[in-house]
Amino acid sequence: MMKLAVLATLVGSAAAFAPSPVAQTSVAQTSSSALSADLSKELGAQAPLGFFDPLGCVADGDKENFDRLRWVELKHGRIAMLAVVGYLVTAAGVRFPGAEDVPCGFAALDNLPGMLWAQLIATWATMEAANQDQYAAPWGLNMNSLEESPAEFKGDFRNGALDFGWDNFSDAQKMNKRAIELNQGRAAQMGILGLMVHEKLGNIDLLIPSN
Repeated sequence: MMKLAVLATLVGSAAAFAPSPVAQTSVAQTSSSALSADLSKELGAQAPLGFFDPLGCVADGDKENFDRLRWVELKHGRIAMLAVVGYLVTAAGVRFPGAEDVPCGFAALDNLPGMLWAQLIATWATMEAANQDQYAAPWGLNMNSLEESPAEFKGDFRNGALDFGWDNFSDAQKMNKRAIELNQGRAAQMGILGLMVHEKLGNIDLLIPSN
């Protein structure tokens, strides 16, 4: 609602300085369409639930807010996928050198040496700095010939280094791949939550049999 109020104020201010009624009408129509976008056909609105927004987070049709929330969902999904893999790998007994005695799950938090915490924080900071649009990042190194970001969507962090054939895909194939990633992220968020809950309940062995 705050964004709506701010945007309405900006539109009103722009209209006050419009050179003609035609320009004023154009600004109003553009603003109206931006705030009443049909989000039911956006990426992620798919079977079996379709467009699912029980809390009404994007009920106003604000496309900018929707895109921001979609990016938040995508990023959380990527982190959750790493978390599920990390949980299963450590539960299987795999450890980095020097961390052989660190248990898996929540118990690890109380058994991590200070140096390992420092390494973790440094790794997180490096990953956060690297995994972003390098043109939009503070250093802005990856501009194209039009001085625009070459990223095709928010969350596209290829930055001219990684491709795996993406540029050869059709638009339909690209949307399909993005939908797959989004769904995998949603499943991973539920998966890591389930693992944490069962660990706290004391029956994690029902999901991951101990050796």
